[in-house]
Amino acid sequence: MSFEALLQEFKTDFNQTHFVRNKEFKEAADKIDGPLRQIFVEFLERSCTAEFSGFLLYKELGRRLKKTNPVVAEIFSLMSRDEARHAGSDIGYITIYRHLKENPEYQCYPIFKYFENWCQDENRHGDFFSALMKAQPQFLNDWKAKLWARFFCLSVYVTMYLNDCQRTAFYEGIGLDTKEFDMHVIIETNRTTARIFPAVLDVENPEFKRKLDHMVEINEKLLAVGETDDIPLVKNLKRIPLIAALASELLAAYLMKPIESGSVDLADFEPQLVY
Repeated sequence: MSFEALLQEFKTDFNQTHFVRNKEFKEAADKIDGPLRQIFVEFLERSCTAEFSGFLLYKELGRRLKKTNPVVAEIFSLMSRDEARHAGSDIGYITIYRHLKENPEYQCYPIFKYFENWCQDENRHGDFFSALMKAQPQFLNDWKAKLWARFFCLSVYVTMYLNDCQRTAFYEGIGLDTKEFDMHVIIETNRTTARIFPAVLDVENPEFKRKLDHMVEINEKLLAVGETDDIPLVKNLKRIPLIAALASELLAAYLMKPIESGSVDLADFEPQLVY
């Protein structure tokens, strides 16, 4: 695999003409009303905010690396192009796409039809980051890298699980079970991450799921405290044992026996249209 080959695929931009808003969008939007509309708008706002932050990050990296590594700099600039035109969290979105393809009765808005192509963009981003990290194996081969890899994965998985469990109405609105969906995404993400990270969490251990569910229960109690009419001091006192319990579960999940993984070998690269 070479960065030049990756750059060429980014330049080819297979999805250049795919993301076109047509009249189907407005017609579908006009049909969405009530609670589902508000939930859907919040989903789009969160997605766009996440993508815009990625756009800014990649654009800045492209600017700063222009002189020291022009090839990598150009790839980052092209990645910012991708981020600017879609909202993607690849494995989660491809799961939604496939679910709606099999269950068209839940297809409430045409944006979901674009998820497969968005995920192609995101997979190219993943190819690039994988090559970038494997090109510097010194950052993947020590005990610190293993600790940071587990911490990164845990922070992403827990944040996603807790946030989505607060917004189950959206996933239920498109015919998905929130927790089942999240665990599928977490497991598939973890398997992909294991190709490069030197250590990952054992998310397929039933104990990991139990810890996530317990964190959801604690988080719900924390939110309930915030909704009470108690004075701020009393609220804070009530939060202390709950925060301690949440921290304890996080630490316990982090300290579960990890899975040794990762490889610094560079695989042959072949540009692909479908991932």
